[in-house]
Amino acid sequence: METPPHPRDVFRLEGLDRAESAFLDALSRGRLHHAWLLTGGEGVGKATLAYRMARRLLGAQANLDYGILGAAPSDPVSRQVSARSHPDLMVLERATDDGKVRKSIPVDEARRLPEFFANSPATSPYRVAIIDAADDLNVNAANAVLKTLEEPPPKGIILLVSHSPGRLLPTIRSRCRRLAIPAPGFSLATQMLVDQTGLDSRSAERLAQMAQGAPGRALQLASAGALAMDDTAGEILRGLPGIDEAALLALADTFRGGEGAARFELLFERLADQIRAMTLRLATTGSSAALDRWAAVWEKLSRWPGEAEAVNLDRADVFWSAISDLRAAARTAM
Repeated sequence: METPPHPRDVFRLEGLDRAESAFLDALSRGRLHHAWLLTGGEGVGKATLAYRMARRLLGAQANLDYGILGAAPSDPVSRQVSARSHPDLMVLERATDDGKVRKSIPVDEARRLPEFFANSPATSPYRVAIIDAADDLNVNAANAVLKTLEEPPPKGIILLVSHSPGRLLPTIRSRCRRLAIPAPGFSLATQMLVDQTGLDSRSAERLAQMAQGAPGRALQLASAGALAMDDTAGEILRGLPGIDEAALLALADTFRGGEGAARFELLFERLADQIRAMTLRLATTGSSAALDRWAAVWEKLSRWPGEAEAVNLDRADVFWSAISDLRAAARTAM
């Protein structure tokens, strides 16, 4: 399945009319805040909305065929944004020009913001910076962004995307107008998957549930093979405590390299999600000992991928530790 397009190349966005109207109202009334914090779960459309806002600020012609803040892909501004060549747009993100993804947005890039905003717009009504996501700024980069927010540039707008605004510096949050983006819902996410991927409705519903109704996240999961990994997680849990060692060895061998890291993280996510559902059932029907043990395993599964990445642990070793804990929890429940 194809990788979902980058938000700069998405021109249709459903379910966010209220957020788009709030921004458009501020723009039309001349009450445009210099910094907007777009918050919500991963994959709800925050970055796509940021690019729609940016295109309007940069002077793209409004086209209602693409929604309230819509602009046609053929618009000169849209073409420049998609080509990453617009002189009045600056984007800070973890991805690099060669397609690699860094652990964080470095301070050197954040320090370019004052110079960028020091210049007048070259061809547009505004100069615009998109930070996707502000959660990815390292400590020094966050402080560099804060300095720019403390001295709002004339004709300069900063759009910050955040999945976890509580992790941002309070001083960053306080200097932004917050625009909360809710998940459009399971039915919209399901229909989008059916329309864009050709999946059957049952598979689309499963992915929408995994993504908690966030269409972008559901598309990412579909592209990553989440359905197959969810099936694998289910097979592991149903086979406890005695699991096919050969199958586990083969699975552990797939965790090498960059693609292996994504597969490793996805497996742990699917295991944790299924165990969470199990613990909710146990809370009303099971023993407290079993509930406590499974809850402890869920907590470990949720944090282990991040810890493995942070300190460069061997993924296969972490996987076998998880299997050991899963087996022990299963024996407790027997």
